[in-house]
Amino acid sequence: MFSWFSTSESVRFGQELATFVLSELSSSTGKADAKFTAKAEKALIRADQRVQDFKARERMNVYKKAKLANAFLWTLKDKGCTEQYANQLTDWLSVRL
Repeated sequence: MFSWFSTSESVRFGQELATFVLSELSSSTGKADAKFTAKAEKALIRADQRVQDFKARERMNVYKKAKLANAFLWTLKDKGCTEQYANQLTDWLSVRL
């Protein structure tokens, strides 16, 4: 029963995923919109694979999903991502969880 509330792995993964996404996108922020979009799509495909791998090894419940998404969102915001883009990325992640 207590494993239901054990969210340390979910929080760690959320922070790690946000750092990964930002590092992948940081090199392309100054590029034209078409190039940024292409780079973002590739980065999100790689991030989606990481999410699927995490879901395969970690049993997720509603509480763990919420903690993961919250850690992801706040890591993005803390690292300088705009609020609107952070919310869009968090929505993207929530759909995949």
